[in-house]
Amino acid sequence: MMRKRSAMVFYVAAAVTTGLIGCTSNQSSDPHFQAAQSLPSHTQASFAEYINQTQQWLETNRIFMSADKQSELNQILPREYRPAEPNGQGVLLVHGLGDSPYSFVDVATHLAEQGYLVRTVLLPGHGSKVGDLQLPSLDEWQSVVAHHTELLKQEVDSVWLGGYSTGANLATSQAITDNEIGGLLLFSPAFEPGSSLVGFADIASYFVTWADQDKEDNPLRYNSLPMNAAAVYYQTSEVVRNQLQEANYQKPVFMLMSEGDKVINTKFAIDTFSQHMPNPSNMIVWQGEEGISDPRSTRFSMKLPEQRISNGSHMGLLFSPTNPNYGIGGRNIICDNGQTAANETSCAGGEQIWYSAWGYSEAGKYHARLTYNPYFDQSMAIMDKVMAQPL
Repeated sequence: MMRKRSAMVFYVAAAVTTGLIGCTSNQSSDPHFQAAQSLPSHTQASFAEYINQTQQWLETNRIFMSADKQSELNQILPREYRPAEPNGQGVLLVHGLGDSPYSFVDVATHLAEQGYLVRTVLLPGHGSKVGDLQLPSLDEWQSVVAHHTELLKQEVDSVWLGGYSTGANLATSQAITDNEIGGLLLFSPAFEPGSSLVGFADIASYFVTWADQDKEDNPLRYNSLPMNAAAVYYQTSEVVRNQLQEANYQKPVFMLMSEGDKVINTKFAIDTFSQHMPNPSNMIVWQGEEGISDPRSTRFSMKLPEQRISNGSHMGLLFSPTNPNYGIGGRNIICDNGQTAANETSCAGGEQIWYSAWGYSEAGKYHARLTYNPYFDQSMAIMDKVMAQPL
């Protein structure tokens, strides 16, 4: 029997498929699942002040998973990446649901090496403990992106926005309403969820507190999911879909997605790219076996047996193979991957591991989540070309 879906693996669909049926737990005495009294401020007058006050709040409210508290904070705090040779442009990057600014450590480092001033933000409810995701609203997440877009504009001549999954929705919404934005960098954009049931998460949040509760053992991202967070994610998707139906986005767009991704509706994202993002310099990088008809696309096969990779995943786009946590031989191996409990135990027990998207299975193989991009350098080179076009 398949183990129930881990929320942060297949985060939003699980919220409703387990929650509306009534198969989720209620409040828990575990401190990970308790909410703070309030969320930290994000409207400071400078980015440096924002980082400082966010750190102070996290020092009080975060549940640390190791004795090295400073190391944990350094990885999940908002961060600025200053280029050695500035090109006059900036990039604001927005992480996904349940994640942290660490999601963009490799992409941001690359962008700074190209001359961009890069900043990452921490969406309210993240970085402390998963119980705090019971608190944020759509307005708060939108406000973070809007405020820090304006702060970055004060430092550079032009600003790009980028986002992963839910963060891609927030970045796209901001760019559509702000004509000064230079363009978009979208990683696994969650414009439409992989399951239509997610649309009921808002209603379910009135009756069910938790979509999923798992052991919290990853200092970089949450494993569990409150129903409120699933509902707010869905609101971000509704907003961006409505915006894109009303007007095309004319500025340059770089999009990176995986064919194996079942968290989002990849077909909808491709159709959106083809129908509503007409800039000729746009590029979509597609990791999979079946090609895309849009000529503004590049495909990379994810059948890579020499690396024990079966297919690409939702989260495996952002990290370099050399990333110490999620790259080849990295510290964070995610065996909770939608396979049988026996296979998961074998994966965690040190059997030879293959890597895939959530929910993929193959006889005789134990699959952990693919957490890195085997084509990271090639993907970044294509992104650079999109960003090099005249604004």
